[in-house]
Amino acid sequence: MASSPCGNSNFDSGLEIKTRSVEQTLIPLVSQITTLINHKDRPKKSERTSAAIHRVGQAVSVAVGRFVAVGEAIASENQELKDEMGQACFEARRAGDAIAQLTDVGSAMQPQTDGRVTVFSDRTGMVKAARLLLSSVTKVLVLADRIVIKQIITSRNKVLVTLDKLERVSTFQEFVQIFSQFGNEMVEFAHLTGDRQNDLKDEKKKARMAAARAVLEKCTMMLLTASKTCLRHPDCESARINKDAVFHRMRCALEQVIEIVTEARSCGENKVLPTSIYNSIKDFKCSVECLRENLHSSTPQFVAGQLETLVERTEDFTDSPYTSHEQRQAILGVCQLARQETQQLVHAWIEAQSVHAKEATEELEVAILKTCQSIGDLRRELHKVAVGRASDLLKAHGEHLPLRALKAAGAEGNLEAVAEYSRTLTEQKEQLVETCRLLCHVSGTEPLEITCIHAEETFHVIGPQIISAAQTLALHPSSKIAKENLEVFCEAWDSQLCDMALLLKEINDVFEGRRGDKRPYLSLPRPGKHSANLKTAKAVKLDAEEQTSMAKLGLELRLLSSDVDSEVEKWEEQEHDIVRQSQSLASMAYNMYLFTRGEGLLKTTLDLFHQAEVLSEEGLQLCSSLRTFSSQLVDEEKSVVITETEKLVVLCQQLQMGAKTPVQGKTATFQKVDSSIQTTRNIMTVVLSLLPISNKLNKKYKSERTSLSSLQDWGERPDASTPVKEEAALSGKNTNGFGVKSLEQHLAGLNLLESK
Repeated sequence: MASSPCGNSNFDSGLEIKTRSVEQTLIPLVSQITTLINHKDRPKKSERTSAAIHRVGQAVSVAVGRFVAVGEAIASENQELKDEMGQACFEARRAGDAIAQLTDVGSAMQPQTDGRVTVFSDRTGMVKAARLLLSSVTKVLVLADRIVIKQIITSRNKVLVTLDKLERVSTFQEFVQIFSQFGNEMVEFAHLTGDRQNDLKDEKKKARMAAARAVLEKCTMMLLTASKTCLRHPDCESARINKDAVFHRMRCALEQVIEIVTEARSCGENKVLPTSIYNSIKDFKCSVECLRENLHSSTPQFVAGQLETLVERTEDFTDSPYTSHEQRQAILGVCQLARQETQQLVHAWIEAQSVHAKEATEELEVAILKTCQSIGDLRRELHKVAVGRASDLLKAHGEHLPLRALKAAGAEGNLEAVAEYSRTLTEQKEQLVETCRLLCHVSGTEPLEITCIHAEETFHVIGPQIISAAQTLALHPSSKIAKENLEVFCEAWDSQLCDMALLLKEINDVFEGRRGDKRPYLSLPRPGKHSANLKTAKAVKLDAEEQTSMAKLGLELRLLSSDVDSEVEKWEEQEHDIVRQSQSLASMAYNMYLFTRGEGLLKTTLDLFHQAEVLSEEGLQLCSSLRTFSSQLVDEEKSVVITETEKLVVLCQQLQMGAKTPVQGKTATFQKVDSSIQTTRNIMTVVLSLLPISNKLNKKYKSERTSLSSLQDWGERPDASTPVKEEAALSGKNTNGFGVKSLEQHLAGLNLLESK
């Protein structure tokens, strides 16, 4: 990094900002520096405005000083970055001091005859200092971001080492000990990668990260039961195949996460996003519509080639054995119409060029409209076929008949029946895999394309795993662990079908224009404040079997509570009732998660039920706050909040009634525990959906209210408006101010202090 403050070399050094936290930290700095420089264009200021300039200059200097102190502390603990970080911190501190000196009213102002003062006589010096400050702060942030990446890699390496140990264990005692360590390491890895996923700016990378983390989440339970089955039946070949497939998939997912965070290129990178028909249609329409502005923006041969490539990709639909004759004919008919309209377009295009037209002629405009209409018809036809098939498959597979038959045949030890139903399941798997491929073509956004690919790969892998688990059970029909293992893989299949139904809804929403962005329903929850040490004094009240049953549900609750914490941290008003009550709910839900592990403050089921009752009361208080908040909104916005709030009311009342209902006996108590935790999970899910909506609407409401207030002030005091605005902008009182508090909040978002 160059040391000279007067050149562009620092700021244009190729530093690419890839995370939202770095970007959001820089926004207020850019805003305030720009404000300071812009004030130079009006050299004469009142004393009041000059004092405001002085204050903001000093605030920038102090904030940068604290910022640099954190950077230097990070450098001292990361020797490989010490030199780079030290240089960047040195330049940031020097630039901050320069800005403080240039905005020092005592040294800069010279009295004028009209009572005003002149500041910033050295405009060039301010520009140089600002440029150096922006580039050096960016460098510090990017270097700190590299430390976050290093943490993820280190965490992955720890998981891989333990995974290797797990694969080689030969006794149950050894397995239990190592799996406990593995679980803790996976939780840490989930924290780090969840934070990274949330922070990424690139939506494609976020979707890939979500898919990889979903694999790791589901495979953790599969790894547990598959390994136990292999230990119980060490000579069983199908059990070994089943276990090996799980370990292989986990390693692939871990590697994909590292590829994303390090941006490493691999052979799998190119297959992540094969060109879809939707993208081909978008590119073709863009080429055609550009002719309105520029007749020479492309060539007839290129546009005709684009169409032929597009039509060729529709063969995935027309060549499919599952496409009906009527559907095939409809697709071919629309393709032929698109070819005819494109030929007419090319003819009109050449005619317009021959007469040296400067813009599209009337004939060409008509041809453009007809071509775009025909290609739109093709998109609608393909969408109808893909979505229709997916809907039919989901209905047909909703009863899970092959899975039920496989379980029954395995429990009876009937290998012939297992083989027969395995063929049926394999056929269903092939149908689902091909349907996911077709959905990818019509998905409408790149994140949804990635989700379709993830669904395709999941069905492709889980199908054979279910079959090997069923074969193991058929060979050992009295084995409880083999039966449990098959159940886990069947649940994973069922879970993927549910994900596919959600994916289908997303694709329909995008197609119909109801949603422009992909809702990250496949994303694992992001880490929040509950990543503290979990090794508290144990007081186990659930037996081993009950704890195993509760493990998955408890983990979901833990992740949801973290996700809620992550969402509330995005609120600017941390004292808002909605924020405080949501944080309280997350804390109580986390206590309930610890109970499922035999840890934390809740020692008995009575403690749990009391916590559930308190949580329900807090949830109802949140509902009251949401109703008050919604009264400030317009009808359309209000309906969204009210609808979700009503769901929350019902769930809180359900939890409250369940917690107060007395039960007797171990089975009934366990069922009440299970019901309480499930209802709490549903409550947290609704809260999680409400928080980002409410935050967005709250910002909008505040913005509108601030704008109205500013207009009123302008009307009441037209003569004094300019100085007042200048002082407000410079004092750092606005939400984007680069004051000390603002910078520290953004740093907290980067988790720089936590990384120490």
